[in-house]
Amino acid sequence: MADSGILNGGAPAMAPGTIKSLPMVDISPFLASSSSSEARKQVALAIDRACTDFGFFYLTGHGIPQARLEEVISLAREFFSSPAEEKNKIKRHDAGGPEGGDGARGYQGMGENVTQGKKDMHEAIDLYREWDHAPTQSGSGGEGTRRTLEGPNLWPEEPKELKSVYLEYIDQLQSVGTALVRAMGQALDLPVPGESTSGTGQTEDSEIFVRNTSKSFWVMRLIGYPKLATPINPDADLAELSCGEHTDYGCVTLLLADPTLGALQVLLKDGKTWLNADPIPGAFVVNIGDMIEWWTNGLWQSTKHRVIHRGEGYRVSVPFFFEPNFDAVVKPLGKCVERNGKEPMHQEITYGEHLLSKVFGNFDST
Repeated sequence: MADSGILNGGAPAMAPGTIKSLPMVDISPFLASSSSSEARKQVALAIDRACTDFGFFYLTGHGIPQARLEEVISLAREFFSSPAEEKNKIKRHDAGGPEGGDGARGYQGMGENVTQGKKDMHEAIDLYREWDHAPTQSGSGGEGTRRTLEGPNLWPEEPKELKSVYLEYIDQLQSVGTALVRAMGQALDLPVPGESTSGTGQTEDSEIFVRNTSKSFWVMRLIGYPKLATPINPDADLAELSCGEHTDYGCVTLLLADPTLGALQVLLKDGKTWLNADPIPGAFVVNIGDMIEWWTNGLWQSTKHRVIHRGEGYRVSVPFFFEPNFDAVVKPLGKCVERNGKEPMHQEITYGEHLLSKVFGNFDST
């Protein structure tokens, strides 16, 4: 599906006008214990090229049955077709309030999410890893209220099977995520575990991403997009967007979407060309987030993307964000600093404080 020259080591990057599709990566060698080191090396090379040239790629070979993927989309679509009063039973509420909300988990109606100060024309449910790395504390409203992110997930009552299906699916995705970040550590040619990494302040071997996602503070979103009312006009200001231009702020995103074409758009490296990342049956659309850019000191950059759904029907997507542990320490890796010859781009930060800074700006306060 990808142009074959993209993935061959040493091949020059193509001009934006010649790119027709994102590259394809088969992760199966990192999920099968019997895979040869050569097979894994080829996957690592493909990932390095894809992350360097695009920050996005299609992921196949993940082992999750097509029937499960279709069920996940179908259940989300069924929820979004429910009456408003049913959806609002699990409405997101601000942290510290009497409703017991934690400011993040739950259902958000149309326009409640904001990107770069503009309302996004979609509705969603946000789910996170349960708060299990530290004790919960009372929110600003006193006993019985929640601090940001410290509440329980709010699951729909209907469809009844959604919760059980999604919990099993999340377990499957975490296994895929672990395989992917293991491959990414090898793609960066980091030393094998046990080799000396003195002077870095932390062990910087090829398993560093695996260790720092061992209790991934994952996020899953169920998102529903109605068709935008404004017509397609490439010369007009994009005043209405399904989801505005942004980068993801964690580790890696595994996106599952319905067959709608022309909605998700990826900004290429020229900074002006948008490429449609249309769904391919059985494949995830994967992109790296800001924490990977920080770890790699910009060798791999998180890529801006947006959603403009002007096609037919009601689009449904279910992205899974495989994130660092809440208390993971993120700073540029020494080998990556050496490779690109630049000063460290960012100071040390814990993922949790970075996440909280983003959550506070995600929702419309009016």
